[in-house]
Amino acid sequence: MAKMTGGQALAKSLYREGVRVIFGLPGVQTYHAMDALAQEPGIQFITTRHEQAATYMADGFARAGGDPGIALVVPGPGLQNASAGLGTAYSASSPVFLISGQVPIDKIGKDVGVLHEVNDQLDTIKPITKWQARILNPADIPAAVHEGFRNLKTGRPRPVEIEIPPETLAEEAEVELYESEEYPRLLGDNNKIKEALNLLSKAKNPVIWAGGGVNSSGASDEIRGLAELLQAGVITTPEGKGSISDRHPLSLGAPRRTPDALSEYFQGCDVVLAVGTRFAEAPIIESQTIIQIDVDPSELGRNHPNTLGVLGDAQSVLQQMIQALSNDGYQAKSKQEFFENIREQRRAQAIITQPQGEFIRVIREVMPDDGILISGMTQVGYYSRWAYPVFEPRTYLTSSYYGNLGYAYPTALGAKIAQPDRAVVAVSGDGGFLFNSQELATAAMYNINAVVIVFNDNAFGNVYRDQINRFEGRAIGSQLKNPDFVKLAEAYGVEGFLAKDAEELKTVLSVALSRNNPTLIEVPVGMMPYPF
Repeated sequence: MAKMTGGQALAKSLYREGVRVIFGLPGVQTYHAMDALAQEPGIQFITTRHEQAATYMADGFARAGGDPGIALVVPGPGLQNASAGLGTAYSASSPVFLISGQVPIDKIGKDVGVLHEVNDQLDTIKPITKWQARILNPADIPAAVHEGFRNLKTGRPRPVEIEIPPETLAEEAEVELYESEEYPRLLGDNNKIKEALNLLSKAKNPVIWAGGGVNSSGASDEIRGLAELLQAGVITTPEGKGSISDRHPLSLGAPRRTPDALSEYFQGCDVVLAVGTRFAEAPIIESQTIIQIDVDPSELGRNHPNTLGVLGDAQSVLQQMIQALSNDGYQAKSKQEFFENIREQRRAQAIITQPQGEFIRVIREVMPDDGILISGMTQVGYYSRWAYPVFEPRTYLTSSYYGNLGYAYPTALGAKIAQPDRAVVAVSGDGGFLFNSQELATAAMYNINAVVIVFNDNAFGNVYRDQINRFEGRAIGSQLKNPDFVKLAEAYGVEGFLAKDAEELKTVLSVALSRNNPTLIEVPVGMMPYPF
């Protein structure tokens, strides 16, 4: 044991857990934490311009790189500002660790109106965290940090939060530090796996529905291996894109909301294997048998009660399945020609709708295979969910069911910090971009050379189009007055470009990706058709 402040115990504990980057904002309640980080040269602190961006960046860092993303904020408004990014991480099952300050110990729960007070702060964060704790003794900080990381590394990887009052960070105590641990993956029950394989091997038309849990588990090889043994097509959720390469002959892509060749095929499947997905919006019909693999027991059968649930880590359970089928010498007859017909129909459909399809086409042509695309809540972003081909895991990030404007650009900056040698591009609308456009300053300050493409229709485009089409041409609250985005970028010290159409975007994006500095590309557009 050694004597140190609570702030030093926090910094040293984070370093021992492998933390090398923290996103956040300093404030009076966290001074002693910041001072300790200043004495920990192995950790880089990246100052954001809003607490919302801090948790978005931590989320992008976690999902693109695989290691937990860390954010640090002041209590009260700082924590509440950060909750948008934390909610996104919660919806996407992303391992984000949020550290919050607190008001002085003798004021907690008193509701007396001291600076940044929220009564009770922990209650505000519980719905969007897996685990949370308040630490009042500096000697307890290492154990709490260690427990937070245990929660991030076991079971479903959802955010955790700790809060520490200023006196606890400042006070000295004898502190015992913990070493980082690795935890075994959760294996599936052999009897459940045997039952699942019996259903799959006897199925006439099995299909695999792969979600984000496949990517977070690192189970891409296993999804591909099982699909090849079963000769089953693989459908991915938007969060599951990249779990199997869209070049693979068994990859069928992500579903659309409107009927197409994929939806017609899915209706004819008799057994559906859902892996690492909540399976909330799948168009299940009564005759289909469902097998669901998930590390979270609460998800098994949540949305479809007649489900055979297999509890376990996706990678481990799929390995168990592959091993059992291989031991039995099982190999289905090739269906690749059949699936290629479906893939060809979908490729043709992907370029019909204009202009979203053209923008998606040129972005994909310019982006390297391992480039990371963050699809914002905007017309081109929506369209990309099914039309943008993805070839590697962790290279396509969405806001999952949270669906919040403003997340795309800061998430891209976090992804670029995690993967500095990869191309990172955020697709944003003008409305969403202005939620966090101040993070251009962060990009300039740290030279985070991600690219943001701002599709500017001077509106909250989806809302504006729906209002016009559904309410006899009336629209309210959805039209916008915007700045010149190129000049805005330049004012922050970020290189700005204008691309007037898809072909200009192709040229300009190629240039932007060749630069070693942050860039913004504005693309003026008009009202776009329904993107789904």
